[in-house]
Amino acid sequence: MPQTEKTAELYRMETPGHLCPYGLKSKDLLRRHGFRVIDHPLRTRAETDAFLDKAGVETSPQTYIGGARIGGYEDLRVYLGIDPPKEERSETSYRPVLVIFILAALLALALSWHQYGNPLTLRAAEWFVSLSMVLLALQKLQDVEAFSLMFLNYDLLARRWVPYASVYPYLEALAGVLMTAGALLWLAAPVSLIIGLIGAASVAKAVWIEKRALKCACVGGASKVPLGLVSFTESALMAGMGVWMGAKVFL
Repeated sequence: MPQTEKTAELYRMETPGHLCPYGLKSKDLLRRHGFRVIDHPLRTRAETDAFLDKAGVETSPQTYIGGARIGGYEDLRVYLGIDPPKEERSETSYRPVLVIFILAALLALALSWHQYGNPLTLRAAEWFVSLSMVLLALQKLQDVEAFSLMFLNYDLLARRWVPYASVYPYLEALAGVLMTAGALLWLAAPVSLIIGLIGAASVAKAVWIEKRALKCACVGGASKVPLGLVSFTESALMAGMGVWMGAKVFL
């Protein structure tokens, strides 16, 4: 990007019924990158349509720098070097599952600190696993149908008994909530152990035996997380938690 181009023109929709969020984000982005923004808010639908026709584009906002049209908000991010071009973007992302694990860890430490005055306790480790299960189940429960379609690609039990694909998120949430509370462990521990073992076996078979390149349904049906070590670890943690909590109850 030429460093001398420090003035940008922005055409964005700002009518009484609609304030375009991408227009505001484009304006903020330009200012944070040192541009003087000549703002052109489009106040009516007719004004917006007239601009789109004249510019030969279908959407707003539109940014112009040095007389050249840069495009919409995503195009502006590419121009400024924030994002790579679409053709160079990866189809995978570990961000959703990493965020869940980090938040679960922080919540577990906070609960331990609150209860025992010390964040580094054995109970904190238990809470980390159980809260991770709850947060992961929450992602799946937002769209159970989409999750089940992805889950059926690799889960061994779901492929033999299809309803399991829709039941699984509820089982994961139930076990996670009960183990967080330390209640009804005689029920939570076996559930966690069984679904964890089935999940680990399913991932191992699909990834390391059959060598299939699949997306993991662990964070829901729109997941970009590749099926592999992260997915196996999630299931292994559930199985391990089932064994640990079961030992506390039955031994």
